[in-house]
Amino acid sequence: MKVSELAKFADVTSETVRYYTREGLIIASRNPNNGYQEYSIEARRRLHFIQQARELGFSIKQIKEILDQADSGDSPCPLVRDLLSQKVPEIRQQIAQLQSHLAKMETALAAWEEMADGVPNGHSICCLIEEWENPECCSKGDQA
Repeated sequence: MKVSELAKFADVTSETVRYYTREGLIIASRNPNNGYQEYSIEARRRLHFIQQARELGFSIKQIKEILDQADSGDSPCPLVRDLLSQKVPEIRQQIAQLQSHLAKMETALAAWEEMADGVPNGHSICCLIEEWENPECCSKGDQA
């Protein structure tokens, strides 16, 4: 199958298929008649695997490592378990950071409800951002 056919099957762009090919994750052969890249059922299977691994949060580098291990005849399952067990606490930390960031954004929005729109005056660019934790410069009715 051609690049476009594989891409359509996997619901990705042709450039994604080409990228995975350049990275060595999937292999194409060249059609001797027209020079087009052609992909086998194995490439389709590997592309599906890559999509599943990406869905679980594995990086391209990690997926390449997993595929290399499988291609050499070794089970990549212990590696997969180790990688994911390392990833879970990282994701939990990112979620906590995002929740903290969201709370700060919500606090800012609530504070901005009580603040007027200021005009840049040489000392301030946007008092909503500069003074949201201390809204004295932009209180309603008090234009900067």
